[in-house]
Amino acid sequence: MSRSRGRGLGTWGLDALTYFLVLAFISPFLWMVLTSFKTEVAAYTIPPLIFFKATLAHYASVFASRFWFYFQNSVWAAVGSAVLSVIFGTLAGYSLLYLSRKRASGLLFFIISTRFMPVAAVVLPVYMVLTQVHLLDTHAALILVYTAMDLPIVTWMARSYFADIPTEIFEAASMDGAGPVQLISRVALPLAGPGLWAAGLLAVVFSWNEFFFAVNITYTQAPTLPVLVSSFMTTQGLYWARLSALDTLVVVVPVALGLIAQRHLVRGLTAGALR
Repeated sequence: MSRSRGRGLGTWGLDALTYFLVLAFISPFLWMVLTSFKTEVAAYTIPPLIFFKATLAHYASVFASRFWFYFQNSVWAAVGSAVLSVIFGTLAGYSLLYLSRKRASGLLFFIISTRFMPVAAVVLPVYMVLTQVHLLDTHAALILVYTAMDLPIVTWMARSYFADIPTEIFEAASMDGAGPVQLISRVALPLAGPGLWAAGLLAVVFSWNEFFFAVNITYTQAPTLPVLVSSFMTTQGLYWARLSALDTLVVVVPVALGLIAQRHLVRGLTAGALR
């Protein structure tokens, strides 16, 4: 009886800790949403107001500041880079299955290691190259740069999920006359669907939130939403309520994608983790 009671207390304590951590994690987001409905005076009030008269004026102000122009640029950059990353990452991850375990691990580590390089170390060379090929301040520039950034992670996830597929399935398909193209299109891709969904989702989120390249290689034609957020911070002051309204609109897309594809995301991230 005491052991059962102790186990019950342990479970209750673990549940309480989990709820506390979840609340601590989402509380800044909830506070940002709450602030977006306040007036600027109420947003600066100390102690903070919990009950107040809500207003939508800041959302109207955001929509009047060319929000949809920046939104469209973000969609082009995020979706375009995610599609290219998934296509090339899928082919790269599948091809790694044909290498020995040692060679595949070494090559995969090299691919992932390209993500270790600080963005500040490559922004100048990237800027010079884009200037030479006349792609500066274009959607194509953002798509190419974001694809290069997302491709290592997508390749790693794709390879992990392909490796999780039993080899007997590929062997049976080969005995039935399936060639390399049929193996990847009719066997590997359908079974790796959740992993590729997760890879594409992460690529969209990473590109959507990226700021450093966007602010350095775009000016007037292709700036994204993070650049718009930075433009709200002026020398005249920081308007917390209006900035919170803009930030709320910016994070709606990745949060919505995460909620829609959370099952695929979990399966994709854990694929290949167990043998």
